[in-house]
Amino acid sequence: MSLCFVKLGGSLITDKTRPYTIRSDKLDALADEIAVFVKENPDMQIVLGHGSGSFGHAAASRYGTRKGVSGPEAWRGFAEVWFQASTLNRLVVEAFHRAGLPVVTFSPAASVTAKAGKVSIWDYRPIHTALMNGLLPVIHGDVVFDEILGGTILSTEDLFEHLAHQLHPQRILLAGMEAGVWADFPSRTLLLDEITPDSYLQQAPDLGGTAGTDVTGGMHTKVNGMLALLEQIPDLEILIFSGEQAGNLRRALGGENLGTRLFR
Repeated sequence: MSLCFVKLGGSLITDKTRPYTIRSDKLDALADEIAVFVKENPDMQIVLGHGSGSFGHAAASRYGTRKGVSGPEAWRGFAEVWFQASTLNRLVVEAFHRAGLPVVTFSPAASVTAKAGKVSIWDYRPIHTALMNGLLPVIHGDVVFDEILGGTILSTEDLFEHLAHQLHPQRILLAGMEAGVWADFPSRTLLLDEITPDSYLQQAPDLGGTAGTDVTGGMHTKVNGMLALLEQIPDLEILIFSGEQAGNLRRALGGENLGTRLFR
């Protein structure tokens, strides 16, 4: 069995410029692409992740939750971010359920403890058991309790980085709105086909951020985290690509190198 981590970016499944706005047609189409692929490739296991988009990020920006939680107002904000992130998660799993996939959410807020903004404790065995029994585990960007910060937010990439050491995926697919990693964001005239840890040293200053509110960082944060993971798991392959074009997600799952490939 081969294993792939797939993230549906918040910019892809929500309108990040409009708070609490789902792109329901796009979400349904992505769910259908995965359902068709799974049916045709029963030996492929998938851990599905998704961003919080205009749901969690809007609330988190208002309360500054990513930086830490202290005091009654901040803790009320923590609960609000959880509510909005879990609301989006419910919409995501409903779409995948309609597509006929046996999805089960493993809520980070209930299972992950962080320390200074990094995963410290996470029992991955329930996710492993789900995979072994043909289920499709779902995780998502979420608030978590933090031993140093009180509380914080972990992105899907943060969670993938930790989980990769336990489950050992062959590929991580990060599907967003952008065609890949641009060398000159926001001009978007030069798309990088490949990034390695060495080449990134020259490219980093011009990669830019993201459109809309994103409290967990933009493209810099995403690429930095994934390259750090490649240093620890050299055989891993990571793809950053657009899921906006119909069929792209299914093609990437099938092994095509769309967008920007990260490798050592």
